[in-house]
Amino acid sequence: MITAGIDCGARNTKTVILKDGEIIGKGSVLTGFDQKMAVNDSLDQAIQKAGVSREDIGKIGGTGSGKASISMADNEVNDIKAMAKAAHYFFPNSRTVADVGAEEGRAVKIDEKGNVVEFAINEKCAAGAGAFIEAMARALETPIEEMGPLALKSDKDIPMNAQCAIFAESEVVGLIHAKTEKQDISKAIHDAMASRIVSMIRRVGLNEDVAMLGGVAYNPGFVEAMKRELKVEKLYIPDAPEFGAAIGAAVVAAQETQK
Repeated sequence: MITAGIDCGARNTKTVILKDGEIIGKGSVLTGFDQKMAVNDSLDQAIQKAGVSREDIGKIGGTGSGKASISMADNEVNDIKAMAKAAHYFFPNSRTVADVGAEEGRAVKIDEKGNVVEFAINEKCAAGAGAFIEAMARALETPIEEMGPLALKSDKDIPMNAQCAIFAESEVVGLIHAKTEKQDISKAIHDAMASRIVSMIRRVGLNEDVAMLGGVAYNPGFVEAMKRELKVEKLYIPDAPEFGAAIGAAVVAAQETQK
């Protein structure tokens, strides 16, 4: 059985092709203004890599902020359900999931079957998403890809406002004027963001095995900040964390087919 999951997000649209539960193809394109074109392009890319045709796909699950644009979807999958199913797909023992992307941060508690028990979503504010680090990188005049490694060079603890990106940026400017080292400011930025995400995790319920999805999972400074804040030695992160929601949608499509 072959299914596809399409995650039409605010920044990127991602597609995953599953065959009998195994990932055989992935595609990712910038969403841009034309969501329907992005959906088709990412699906075509994944199909090409999987070596199959559209006709081979039994069911398609659609998720993401632009899921209404996924006209070919057989199942419209809630974002929270998608991330829960993805975490269970990769890490069946995990019961706590954090998903941090460019525009949003979320925390979910799941049961042994990957069903949602409780969840929390970052309010519409960049302070709990990848956009927060991007904004702070601009203030520091540092490339975004260097922010995480830079934070790892610091052992300072500098408190920072994690509730509002505007206030945090003002604090960063103040720290720059105070001649604070860039690496110390970067660590403070990551610590503030991790604190916001972890507060959501604690609201839904923290279990020892914490899975992390979303593109921000590639940021080593943020991962270390999360581990410090959670007081855990390891976070469970899949090889391609940004495809989490797409994988979850494909899993739901497969489960619906089996009914």
